[in-house]
Amino acid sequence: MSADEPIDRTPGRTLQVAFFVRQRIWEAITVRSVLPKPQRDVRLDLFRGLANWLIFLGHIPNTALAWFTTRNYGFSDGADLFLLISGYTATLVFGTAMKERGFVIGATRLLRRVWQLYVAHLLLFVVYLTAVHYLAHKFDDLHLMDQFNVASLMNAPVETLSEGLALRFKPLNLDVLPLYIVLMAAFPIVLWFMLRWRNAVMIGSIGLYLAARHYDWNLASYPAGVWYFNPYAWQLLFVLGAWLALGGAAASRGLLQSRILYVLCTGFLLFALATTLAEQVPELRSFVPDVIAKLFIPNDKTNLAPYRVVHLASLAFLVVSLIPIDWPGLKWPIFKPLIRCGQQSLPVFCVGLFLSFIAHFVLGFDWNGVPVQLAVGATGLWIMTIIAYYRTWSKEVDRTLSSGRESS
Repeated sequence: MSADEPIDRTPGRTLQVAFFVRQRIWEAITVRSVLPKPQRDVRLDLFRGLANWLIFLGHIPNTALAWFTTRNYGFSDGADLFLLISGYTATLVFGTAMKERGFVIGATRLLRRVWQLYVAHLLLFVVYLTAVHYLAHKFDDLHLMDQFNVASLMNAPVETLSEGLALRFKPLNLDVLPLYIVLMAAFPIVLWFMLRWRNAVMIGSIGLYLAARHYDWNLASYPAGVWYFNPYAWQLLFVLGAWLALGGAAASRGLLQSRILYVLCTGFLLFALATTLAEQVPELRSFVPDVIAKLFIPNDKTNLAPYRVVHLASLAFLVVSLIPIDWPGLKWPIFKPLIRCGQQSLPVFCVGLFLSFIAHFVLGFDWNGVPVQLAVGATGLWIMTIIAYYRTWSKEVDRTLSSGRESS
């Protein structure tokens, strides 16, 4: 069309242009990410159950039980693994609903899950506070109140409970679930964008992570301080799990054949093992140069140090390389308790947190030798497993009763 040629402003032409622009905009925002085909990946259940076990054992400090966790052998631990898998599984479940039935359906299903998590946290919060308060006064061990960060309950009970409802007040070890709640609450919007611009959101997540570490962004806690798990930093693992579920894993599948990457990951894991053991064992500290010690000791957990992310990614790479989705060993009976705990993650997680306090209290007496510590740890894992099997059985009974009512 030349500059002197008159522009066609007829209503038909205007509608055509509007339709063309609308189509181009819709094509720009349409879903582009591809979710994997519906297939139960037992590895997710296995390692989510393992994360729950590791978190339980890791919350019983200064005992032999800590040596059964990964945190004494590397930079990352059960919390890192839990967040990564949670982002992956949340995307599989709610991303499918949002993609097939629209944003409103997917978002409301997500927010319903957030409400379930919040109610579970409140129940655990009340039971936990009550147990700490009761045992501290029953056995005249008021130091327990300070140790588990519930002393403010005596000085300002109403304010403390109110701050607990707002997730700002958290007793010791009750930090992971509020983090999970906050990340899930923000996830409907994040997931909508990730379904369309997966890589762009991942880059944005990395940018937020770097900015939070550089500018010390964090949320305030009550009565003082900040969140132990900085949400602005830890969101990186959650979004990374979502990115992997939305095609990132499939796009990176070629890396599984890389021998160079395999060697690099193995080397980094060995380096993390040596550095972490040097932090735990004073006799080994002299073998670590001061330059390295300043970078990696102590391990920065609050702001999710980059080496924790690299460590977890290295572990995930090796596990996926060595354990395919159809590995026959996943059917071995020895793995069934872990898989079951992973399938019933929320109740097992909450019970595990409460049991970690009970275990800490029991081992606070003088008769806390290694055999007793091992017995207490094994008992806690057994109770968590029983809860998982009970929840599975209960859900099956509910489904049977529901189907019976429908058929009648």
